[in-house]
Amino acid sequence: MTNSHIQWTDHTFNPWRGCTKCSPGCANCYAENDIGVRFGKIKWGPTETRVRTNAAWNDPVRWNRQALKAGTRQRVFCASLADVFEDNVQVAPWRDELHALIEQTPWLDWLLLTKRPEVAHCYYQGRPVPDNVWMGVTAENQGMADKRIPVLENIPARVRFLSCEPLLSSVDLSGALSRGCINWVIVGGESTVMNVQTQRPMELGWARSIRDQCAIYNTAFFFKQVGGHLHKGRKAGGTLLDGNSYLAVP
Repeated sequence: MTNSHIQWTDHTFNPWRGCTKCSPGCANCYAENDIGVRFGKIKWGPTETRVRTNAAWNDPVRWNRQALKAGTRQRVFCASLADVFEDNVQVAPWRDELHALIEQTPWLDWLLLTKRPEVAHCYYQGRPVPDNVWMGVTAENQGMADKRIPVLENIPARVRFLSCEPLLSSVDLSGALSRGCINWVIVGGESTVMNVQTQRPMELGWARSIRDQCAIYNTAFFFKQVGGHLHKGRKAGGTLLDGNSYLAVP
């Protein structure tokens, strides 16, 4: 059983909601523009209050029991409406609670995707990375890839991955992929609930290039979507690249 609309995970878990924009990929943040508005009290920015989702914390324990009973590991994306490693004093104790939960759910693989790997690297200097953590960074353009991937490579997670979404330019990942430290690359175009003119289109050539780089270095490649305006349908521009599905997972 899955509890997520995100194709590359089984479940989505948000321990809290709210964040601060920190890079080009954040410009049309769906969490701020859709979910933040829907939940009303949630506002983005460094001085705004993060909202803890108390009831949701019971879900991963249930998912872990289900996975154990089925004998099949399940993936949990944490967090789609926040950044676990936001440098924010309010979320620091919740981050510790989250890691206690991660350690209590060994049948779940926790996908921690961040735009702030330097905070994650510092955090894991004081504690081991749990075996069931998959550590990822967003690499939406070459600048962010060059900045974040070297930090990610120094975090000793069992699985390391990249989310090139929203893909905003061509990105050369060959250096990182050749070193064998990246296990998975996810690519997708931008989706937005804002005015359609604000959606930044992805050139398919950028996605093809990353696909081909992954093929050369035997790295799992997942193509999520072309992107587009969500009001036209959740799949918007489609989920195929050159007529093919690419759904590899490490």
